[in-house]
Amino acid sequence: MADMKRHFGLSSRMAIIALVLCMTSQAVGCRGTESVGQDVRAASTEEPGTGTALAEIAADERFDTELFAMDTFMTLSAFGPHAQEALAKAEEEILRLEAILSTGMDDSEVSRINENGEGTMSEVTASLMEASIKLWEVTGGAFNPAILPVMRLWGFTDGNYHVPEKGELDEVLTLLDVSRIEFDREAGSVRFGREGMAIDFGGIAKGYTSARVMDIFAGCGVKSAMVNLGGNVQTYGTKPDGKKWKIAVQDPRKEGNYLCVIESAGEAIITSGGYERYFEEDGVTYHHIIDPADGYPAFNGLVSVTIVSSDGTMADGLSTSLFVMGKDKAIEYWREHSDEFDMVLYTDKGELVVSEGLKERITSDYLINYVGRP
Repeated sequence: MADMKRHFGLSSRMAIIALVLCMTSQAVGCRGTESVGQDVRAASTEEPGTGTALAEIAADERFDTELFAMDTFMTLSAFGPHAQEALAKAEEEILRLEAILSTGMDDSEVSRINENGEGTMSEVTASLMEASIKLWEVTGGAFNPAILPVMRLWGFTDGNYHVPEKGELDEVLTLLDVSRIEFDREAGSVRFGREGMAIDFGGIAKGYTSARVMDIFAGCGVKSAMVNLGGNVQTYGTKPDGKKWKIAVQDPRKEGNYLCVIESAGEAIITSGGYERYFEEDGVTYHHIIDPADGYPAFNGLVSVTIVSSDGTMADGLSTSLFVMGKDKAIEYWREHSDEFDMVLYTDKGELVVSEGLKERITSDYLINYVGRP
């Protein structure tokens, strides 16, 4: 039987990005979901409603919340008078988006569309469909929102792991043609041109979610915040002391070690790697990042890809896309789009390849090979 390796949280190999906060303010809890069960306490240790007005909370006072959503463990931190309000609204939004987008929930909007082969999309789903099709086009198919049938075939959706025969793959690959998706952005309608097609926004949803959380922080007047949605990190502003956040990217081959530390303010830092989710069968390891071109896990010489961008949605999609492309094509793609993002590539030969846009704000014990624009 296949041996599946799957973990969540910063203590595991799936904790792609660790957070180096370098903060001196005392952390105080903010209620997450009932399963988390944390008490809400202000800096004075008084319970809410016992006299501690939000206006009296120091600008650098930190509040945190934790929850499990979108199949991963999430932590959110915010500072200042409006932090508690912002975190409560952010958690509500995360759960709302999960209920819309999850393919693991039979009654989600995406699941109903997949079941019917067509449907009318909400603004959230239509926005992700539009972004996904654009990424499919610009990455030459490396990003594919119609990948779900292949993921199901391999068993990555339900745990029934299975190395498919070539004939099985060839049949399912016919369902990955995104050009067969009839999508009307204005009407918000979608229809699949082939029976059995199905969409999955798993490669882009957490990045979109972190961007939505940033909008909530802005609307609540938060000046400093950070979220980690299962390794998808996004920062809002600087730390309360005005310094940039320091985000450490985990070494996928040495648990507890870091490939590098990146300084960030107002950016998403998102990593994808084959070590995130995988299973072993007959001594061979198969990871979950599938190359849509042939339906097999992508083995193109990369162990992990980190994308740094102000656009969390794009960063999420590109972290997977560049992994599928492999080193040379990833570098070529970055050179064509260097004004949109920066990247850190870690190869199976232990090489750390970094785009020159990060040169002044990255540190590493590894020898860095910087790549520049043409």
